[in-house]
Amino acid sequence: MIIIDTKFNGLKLFKSNLYNDKRGYLREIFKKKNFNKDLIFHYFAKSKKYVFRGFHFQSINQQEKFVSVLEGSIIDLCLDLRKNSKTFGKIFKTVLSEKNRKSIFIPKGFAHGYFTLNKFNLVYFQNSTYRAKNHEKGIIWNDKNLNLKLPIKKPLISKKDKLNITFKDFLKKYKHI
Repeated sequence: MIIIDTKFNGLKLFKSNLYNDKRGYLREIFKKKNFNKDLIFHYFAKSKKYVFRGFHFQSINQQEKFVSVLEGSIIDLCLDLRKNSKTFGKIFKTVLSEKNRKSIFIPKGFAHGYFTLNKFNLVYFQNSTYRAKNHEKGIIWNDKNLNLKLPIKKPLISKKDKLNITFKDFLKKYKHI
């Protein structure tokens, strides 16, 4: 497993090992020895093509996340909401896919989102804390201040995510997380 540091403090990419033979393959995704945290809450999301999920964050009891794509391909997006960070308000953008075998570790203090690229996408999450429904918040994906460019102008978005706040409103309400 190769670990790649990014320009965003604590945000890391992982390239996993793949073992192929005539039956198929085995892919290593996660090794506990690479982390000093317990990732206790695991789930996956299945999405169609051109879905945008996010930008999600927990206002209290923030989560560290390890994200992998088991099938398909996504543009993964991490918005830095950490007050004293050099990259505060900036977005880290990368492609995670079954083919490139990349995963990402997202420390506390980020809002997370992704845009799906394939007809079928299966995204696997490991989190350091359980979901706290009452503290789930979001920043709207098409906020002009974020200047996010996606391959299409109108992705599929949930009703809940359409109600996400702007980054400017986030700054007024939370300042940072």
